[in-house]
Amino acid sequence: MTWRCRVACRPRPAAAAGFTLLELLVVLAILGATLVLLVGYRPPWSRGLEIDATAAELAGQLRLVRSEAIAANRPVAFELDLSGRRYRAGAAPPRVLPADMTLSLLTIVGERRSAGIGNIRFNPDGSSTGGRIVLANRARRIAVGVDWLSGRVTVADVR
Repeated sequence: MTWRCRVACRPRPAAAAGFTLLELLVVLAILGATLVLLVGYRPPWSRGLEIDATAAELAGQLRLVRSEAIAANRPVAFELDLSGRRYRAGAAPPRVLPADMTLSLLTIVGERRSAGIGNIRFNPDGSSTGGRIVLANRARRIAVGVDWLSGRVTVADVR
């Protein structure tokens, strides 16, 4: 008995091998759409994170100024310019604060240099003139406080 292959055993013509143009176009369209989504994706940036980061930066700089006053055994000032939206920690160059936040400074009258500029001064024993910097945006308000007796810096939400 002889078996003959009629359909399955025939060799395929060379033109039938590979992918069709339509299949390649579909794959390229899917890859292109995926690339557009990946390139255009930006992780959501919360305004709450920005205000937290700014408050932490200010608190860190205030602590640095306190340490500098203790180490150098001389008074060192933290200067805040509300109208210029910048601050200076000791002798360091001024640093700029974000433009979309409102700022306020509460300090003693002797440390107010003008309507928009004030200082919080740290003494060699670690104490300070005390004060509070309030940062606010649409979502939150955060206060960075400095205790006058101990010079301790705290960060807290304000309701």
